[in-house]
Amino acid sequence: MTTQAPRRPGIGDLTEIRVREPSRIADGWAARRRRDLVGADGRLLIVAADHPARGALGARGDRQAMASRGNLLERLALALSRPGVDGVLGTPDVLDDLLLMGALEDKVAIGSMNRGGLQGAVFELDDRFTAYTAGEIAARGLDGGKMLTRICLDDPGTVATLEACGRAVTELAGHGVMAMVEPFLSVRGADGRVQNLLDPDSAITSIHIAAGLGAASRHTWLKLPVVDDLERVMEATTMPTLLLGGDPTGHPDETYAGWRRALDLPAVRGLVVGRALLFPPDGDVAAAVDLAAALVHGEGS
Repeated sequence: MTTQAPRRPGIGDLTEIRVREPSRIADGWAARRRRDLVGADGRLLIVAADHPARGALGARGDRQAMASRGNLLERLALALSRPGVDGVLGTPDVLDDLLLMGALEDKVAIGSMNRGGLQGAVFELDDRFTAYTAGEIAARGLDGGKMLTRICLDDPGTVATLEACGRAVTELAGHGVMAMVEPFLSVRGADGRVQNLLDPDSAITSIHIAAGLGAASRHTWLKLPVVDDLERVMEATTMPTLLLGGDPTGHPDETYAGWRRALDLPAVRGLVVGRALLFPPDGDVAAAVDLAAALVHGEGS
């Protein structure tokens, strides 16, 4: 007599589980099947889903693209089901939902840590650590923690952010898990909005500042934007680097061509892409993800 495997909870079940069986989340993290951080090729394709917690819901011109949690979870689950997708980056609310849905088995899970610098806020650059802590990341068996590190020389909030990021790098290294640092030199425009400087020299400066954070660098990875003269930019570091996919506004072929050239550089070990894959212009999430996987891991990944 054969027994059927228990049905995986769907999106419609998540609220009831949170009401009646919240312990299933902690139990699920304890039982989750884990994998090595990187496989034989040493590369990673990570899907990013931590934008909503910072109040950034837009994608490709639609300011409310990620407003529906159910729709976002459907897109994430589809992306994670495709060959060559190594894992996901998100805040606890998103990762806990994906865990309950069974989407994180044998996947890399990176916890997003500082989401306090809300998009458009006057305090945006005082980017407080309001999500995962290093201790919780280690306790739940996540594979790393990511921190946004925007550096604005005219904003006093920067120094608090730098100190907090340095502390997080140290604590994550103590637990033996990845610290993913995402640095930018940033300015406030005339309209008060924060703008990241994406010229090569600014990227190089941000890399050197980020590399010096924390009391240990053995588990530090960088998450960097694709900028001009990237070969020269990447000479600034020996740390393994994942490239930021961003929210492209041009033709997808131009985006993919830029990724392809960048992935040839030795320190570049893959991509972290969210909106570009989850909200492709033609709506075909699977096709967009498969193309990115082929770029990172090669055809047939």
